[in-house]
Amino acid sequence: MMKILIKSLLLVVLFSTAGYAQKTDNHSKQVDKTQPSTITYKEIDGSKLDLTFRYPPKFKKNKKYPTIIFFFGGGWNGGTTEQFKPQAEYFAERGMITVLADYRVKSRHKTTPYEAAADALSSIRFLRKHAKELNIDADKIVASGGSAGGHLAAVTGVCTTLDEKSEDLSISSKANALVLFNPVFDNGPEGFCHERMGERWKEISPAHNITKDAPPTIVFLGREDHLIPVSIAENYKAKMNEAGCRCDLFLYDGAGHGFFNNYKYDGKFYMETVRETDLFLKSLGYIKGKPSL
Repeated sequence: MMKILIKSLLLVVLFSTAGYAQKTDNHSKQVDKTQPSTITYKEIDGSKLDLTFRYPPKFKKNKKYPTIIFFFGGGWNGGTTEQFKPQAEYFAERGMITVLADYRVKSRHKTTPYEAAADALSSIRFLRKHAKELNIDADKIVASGGSAGGHLAAVTGVCTTLDEKSEDLSISSKANALVLFNPVFDNGPEGFCHERMGERWKEISPAHNITKDAPPTIVFLGREDHLIPVSIAENYKAKMNEAGCRCDLFLYDGAGHGFFNNYKYDGKFYMETVRETDLFLKSLGYIKGKPSL
């Protein structure tokens, strides 16, 4: 009787697991590659977290594409995926798959920056796990974001202990390159929101996790930013260079926090940062040709 019971339980587990895997794979294939479409990459604590995909206009089904994923800012408290929609539209036109990522925030999910970081890592892992059906080049995944979203993007490049324990850790959640807009990448005693990070602050502070394996990075910061001092960015660049890693830093006079979002007005800083991002990605071999701005 005991043997029969054990066999029955094993069958239930096997069928359940197989059903979940099939459901996940089919779910990935539901992406409409002719127009923006959204799929769920993670379900946790009753919340569904989505990714919104855009594919290049001349998409070819047998080709793998470099991919850039954007994380919105908002102090890990709020924000929406609409923030980086203009950048996503631009780089889709330039031949990349672009992704706008949702993640847990305090106002909607009562969570901390640690849950947000885990979600960012989950999203990279999802892209890599389903790279084949999504036409993603798994070796050319770029993480980008602004402010707290820039922090999350940086986390996917250098922080290694914040993954969900329930995930398949054999699939890498590490981004291959980083594009950071006024990022909160130092959470140390001299950095941003140090008290909020608690005793584990070193785990979640990108500036304290730089190694020789850190991905090539470009950073944009306004000289008048009231949250991120120029010295923080310069120190980050120095640490990257000391580790033998590429870190391009662009500083803008007269620009404050969130300066890169001004596409709705004169568009100066938006166009300048997108153009430099374009040139950076071209230098890595991710895109070709001249910027279209």
